[in-house]
Amino acid sequence: MDAFFFWVLGAVTVVASVLVIGQRNPMYSVLLLIVSFGALSGLYVLLDAPFVAAIQIIIYAGAIMVLFLFVVMLLNVPTEDPPAGWRARILGGAGPRRIGAVLSLVFVVELAWALRQLQGAPLPSGDGRTPPTVHDIGLRLFRDYTFAFEATSVLILIAMVGAIVLARREPHR
Repeated sequence: MDAFFFWVLGAVTVVASVLVIGQRNPMYSVLLLIVSFGALSGLYVLLDAPFVAAIQIIIYAGAIMVLFLFVVMLLNVPTEDPPAGWRARILGGAGPRRIGAVLSLVFVVELAWALRQLQGAPLPSGDGRTPPTVHDIGLRLFRDYTFAFEATSVLILIAMVGAIVLARREPHR
């Protein structure tokens, strides 16, 4: 039964991710990215990594995507117009689509190479230690990395304020 849910969540992740880049409306792209992150966290649960699943929801679907959503709403980005003419439709439009296609091809080649390298590699063996718990990770995060944690939160706050300042409308005089 777990295999069924794994394939369903994998398909939802892939379809939502493809639809993110295929949308003309940036608001729909942001919402589909949230769906993709949610399905990805479900995959982490199926792989017995509940901490990573929770972090995926809290950090990405919660904080980062809300930030993206606010930026898209504040900037009021218009929808993308389809390319005009038959030649633009056949050739795929401007240069960014061609660059994206080349980068996708490079990614597929790299993924195939990495999977071929993994076929002969031995599986890692456990060293006998127990994996860290969420409590251990929290203690380490807030004891050893407190400054980096707080600096990151201040940096995100500054980025949000900067986005609001850049997107504000000047009143007409």
